[in-house]
Amino acid sequence: MNLPTFDDVLDAAKRIEGKVQKTPVVESSLLNKWLGHRILFKAECLQTVGAFKLRGAVNVLAKHAQEGTLPKRVVANSSGNHAQAVACAAALYNIPVTIFAADSISAIKAAATQSYGAELRRFDTRTEADKAVKAAAQETDTLWIPPFNDPDVIAGQGTVALEAIEETGPVDAVFAPCGGGGLLSGTFLTTRAMLPDAQVIGAEPANANDAAMSLQSGVIESLPGPAQTLADGAATPSVGEYTFAFLQQLDDFYEVDEIQIAYWTQWLQHLLKLHVEPTCAMSMAAVAAWAVENETPKTALVMLSGGNISASSMQKIWQQDYLLQPPMIGPQE
Repeated sequence: MNLPTFDDVLDAAKRIEGKVQKTPVVESSLLNKWLGHRILFKAECLQTVGAFKLRGAVNVLAKHAQEGTLPKRVVANSSGNHAQAVACAAALYNIPVTIFAADSISAIKAAATQSYGAELRRFDTRTEADKAVKAAAQETDTLWIPPFNDPDVIAGQGTVALEAIEETGPVDAVFAPCGGGGLLSGTFLTTRAMLPDAQVIGAEPANANDAAMSLQSGVIESLPGPAQTLADGAATPSVGEYTFAFLQQLDDFYEVDEIQIAYWTQWLQHLLKLHVEPTCAMSMAAVAAWAVENETPKTALVMLSGGNISASSMQKIWQQDYLLQPPMIGPQE
């Protein structure tokens, strides 16, 4: 197994330049004051398709274009953001694309995927969708772009941290959410190369804690069934062999409950004036715990992975108004 390197991230950055947005880094002075640290946010929620996933998908196809090996058809499996990304990337190269997804796919993500011209095939479960895409990938001249377990995808996602660190300069810790681990792996890879002393910390929903279970057991574990979490972008059944190799090197990893996911989604939307997904807001629970552990003022960089939320998810997030309480600092009972 050949893991991607920082040189692969640098190559990816050159390939995708002009094909993806360079997203801004933002912060909230009020949040900084509350936490006692400077928290910087890389706003990939403002990326084309509303998520970082476009970077990995474009890198895969741009590399094939560079090598003269573009396929006649592209297939992918996804819970939403990767589906949109692959559909958009394939449209750049005028390649037909079919997306395999579970019926639980967010309605807004499904509609956006189809708006890029993709055919969307739905299945009862994510596991069935994953099996179907593997079968489709065996067809002649068909390229399967996995959502995370692929060196070129990971390298593409690593450009998020590359761009951010080039803008922010040195930081003390970098945080990213974990679903399949593509963004977190790319973030780890890039941060270790650019800022070897900075901590890299991940977070995932406690209700979809396959990565945490895997890190504890030392082997890749799968969820027993579909995950029930607001952070739908992190509801993957298991991480992959490529991503797990990076996750095992992280400095820390947090499991976040549903209350904190809803809480921080509300607060980040309010403080940053950005439409952020629960999946990326989840990382703030880890940031709050880190803030308590560090008494001296430090600087953290947080990856805001996406901003695609369905109306039904928004209703669940706002069942209780958490803006009446100041931000939670540290672990909550």
